[in-house]
Amino acid sequence: MNKTLRAILIFGFVGYMALGQNSTTNFLNSLSQDQRNKSVLSFNDDSRESWHFFPASMLDKSGVSLAELSASQKEFFQIMLKTHLSQSGYEKAMKIIALEDVLLELEGNASMRDSEKYHIAFHGDPKSDAIWGWSFEGHHLSLNFTFIGDQVSFAPRFMGASPARILSGKRKGQRVLAQEEDLGLELINSFDSNQKNKAIFRQAAFREIVTFVESSVKPMKTAGISMDALNQNQQEALWKLIYEYISAMPSDLAKKRMEKVKNEQSSNIYFGWAGATSAGKPHYYRIQGKTFLIEFDNTQNNANHIHSVWRDFNGDFGRNLIQEHYQNSTHH
Repeated sequence: MNKTLRAILIFGFVGYMALGQNSTTNFLNSLSQDQRNKSVLSFNDDSRESWHFFPASMLDKSGVSLAELSASQKEFFQIMLKTHLSQSGYEKAMKIIALEDVLLELEGNASMRDSEKYHIAFHGDPKSDAIWGWSFEGHHLSLNFTFIGDQVSFAPRFMGASPARILSGKRKGQRVLAQEEDLGLELINSFDSNQKNKAIFRQAAFREIVTFVESSVKPMKTAGISMDALNQNQQEALWKLIYEYISAMPSDLAKKRMEKVKNEQSSNIYFGWAGATSAGKPHYYRIQGKTFLIEFDNTQNNANHIHSVWRDFNGDFGRNLIQEHYQNSTHH
């Protein structure tokens, strides 16, 4: 375990906030004025709530790219990213970026497949503003952080993988988002016929996550099987799958978010499935509670191309925290 992550575990949330702000300040201080002008925007800039998971060459993106950073600046950024993710979350993010090199080798399109075309943008100034945020985004990765005082929002968060399983070359067999897929398949295949009839709400998998890149999402029509209709082992398996998504956060924050999810009535948490129930064939699932939504699909490229997302209905881009801040702050 590296020193930064050990410090997070020792100092808990307070330590995380201090380390996060310090690492962010160090990265910002390493930037030139031109780089700061590109990457530090107003908190109210329209780009703050605009997110995507497309190759950066497909559209203009705010912020400074990895390609524009010096070697030392990249080191500062890596430290910043590590302090805002768990070890597993950081490793997934790095492996997702590294898949661009695999796609480059397969396709030979250097303008489209570039592991340096990931952008870092700040909204507000972490050194002086009570409300600020930052994002890190590129192909198959969108990480969004919003800070309000001593509170933080991590949504929306998107992670994808193409290829989901590397089929050839030195990294043959590697699967970046294996747990997200395997735990879902294990759960659906643990159901008896009556449970499967409830859980599978559509015979054909959606080709894409239904909420796509919407800035905000509302609860979708209830679909699938309620957690209350599962036996104890199945409920534990569903909690394990939910935690796989939450665990990209630093451990102390992940535990707090999981506690909030578990405080929701289990009867309000639904697991829904669409498509095949075996690997290698198109499949999709969603988990929806009162406050959150998880979507997963593996349908494109012969079911070897994963998209997954965590959304908070009221908390994407920190909306609920921002609202509370303005309601409780006398100077507003």
